[in-house]
Amino acid sequence: MPSAAVHRRDGRDHHSSRGGTQFLGMTGHTLIARPKTTTDRARPLHCPRSAPGRLAPYARLFTVPGARAFTAGNLLARLPMGMLSVSAVIMIATTRGSYALAGAVTATGLAATGVVGPLTARLIDRHGQARIALPATLVAVAGAVLLAACVRSGAPGWMLFASYAATATTPNTGGLSRARWAHLFRTDPAARHTANSFEQAADELCFMAGPPLAAVLCTQLFAEAGTLVGAALLLLGMLIFTGQRSTEPPVAASSTGHAVPPLRLRALLPLLVAFLCTGGVFGAMEVATIAFADGQGQQGAAGVVLACQAMGSAAAGLFMGTVRPPATPLTRRFALCVGAVAVLALLPLTAAATGSLAVLAVALLVAGMGTAPAMVTGMTLIQETVPAARLNEGMTCAVTALLSGIAAGSAAGGWVAEHARHLSWPAAFTVPPTAAVLAAIAAFSALGLAEWRARQGR
Repeated sequence: MPSAAVHRRDGRDHHSSRGGTQFLGMTGHTLIARPKTTTDRARPLHCPRSAPGRLAPYARLFTVPGARAFTAGNLLARLPMGMLSVSAVIMIATTRGSYALAGAVTATGLAATGVVGPLTARLIDRHGQARIALPATLVAVAGAVLLAACVRSGAPGWMLFASYAATATTPNTGGLSRARWAHLFRTDPAARHTANSFEQAADELCFMAGPPLAAVLCTQLFAEAGTLVGAALLLLGMLIFTGQRSTEPPVAASSTGHAVPPLRLRALLPLLVAFLCTGGVFGAMEVATIAFADGQGQQGAAGVVLACQAMGSAAAGLFMGTVRPPATPLTRRFALCVGAVAVLALLPLTAAATGSLAVLAVALLVAGMGTAPAMVTGMTLIQETVPAARLNEGMTCAVTALLSGIAAGSAAGGWVAEHARHLSWPAAFTVPPTAAVLAAIAAFSALGLAEWRARQGR
């Protein structure tokens, strides 16, 4: 029998009698009941009594029938997001002996994702997750398998580009999961906040675990192992995820299906710029850290040091989900969070000046704690800004902006690291704070636009 959460989506408790008495259950032959109170309307789900206090908000999420299954499937499908690009680089560089070719192939795939991703999300909004996400995944998996086959058979280089570009149809798995939570808890902002916090932590953990797993598979088994395992996980996870039809958001009615496209929303544009610049922070920090570790003769430790940043963000994201969000308007909270990212981005620069990888690792751990609040608040703001009929498309645009920023930040950080080798101080670490300041400017401009529209009554 569906839970109370499923029947209570319109804000009424269907387990209550007309006289205001709520029936709780049966014990032996005794009916347990109590008068209905006004607080019940604000608590559509009840967390188990055995759940620890800090974990109660998360336990509450997974009382929804099907939530555990779609989350497990989504995590399986999301793990390859941190595997496929690393696997492709190792696979191509190992067999073809060219990092330039490997980088060009993965860059082409990223560019294709920037174009195809929002289009795939638009189709999902119009036709539903199961009808579009699964076929799109099949195309992406076919592209990954074809890439591995081309590498193994020594196919011409252009086939590598074409096959990897096909993986651009991979759905935005994190966005699909967030859309389900937004639908299930559309009348419960506190639960949506917890769900977005969980999803941010899941993003960080998947991107933290994916690259090492890919490296182990490619180096300990065979060069194509990481790509093939990633493709298998993506397909299996998406089959499980799309099989949970009870939690799938309904397709918007035809009257609302032609809502304004996200890129035409004035309120969304500064948010996308903020996501773009925040991605620049991530990309530049990664390259600067690798270059710094290489300069210290410890390039192999760069992955561990970078993992500290992801760990800090994941821990902050999980903690955020256990506390009630402040009453401050979302746009103001987002601006303040991005401003905090800009301040914290100065820590790695200061730490790198000491010449110690250990100190840099601690600085990245602390700086990473500012990432989750900004991303959680930003994604929540996207959900509040974009029409429901375009929700997947809006969140995919945000992710595309983030990925584009990562690519731009990596390029900028690499250029500075290459041309500043003669300097006695880590100049590459100046790029992340610069990108963070630009992100803060964009976030505060979004705040200014929101306040201006409020004064105009719009």
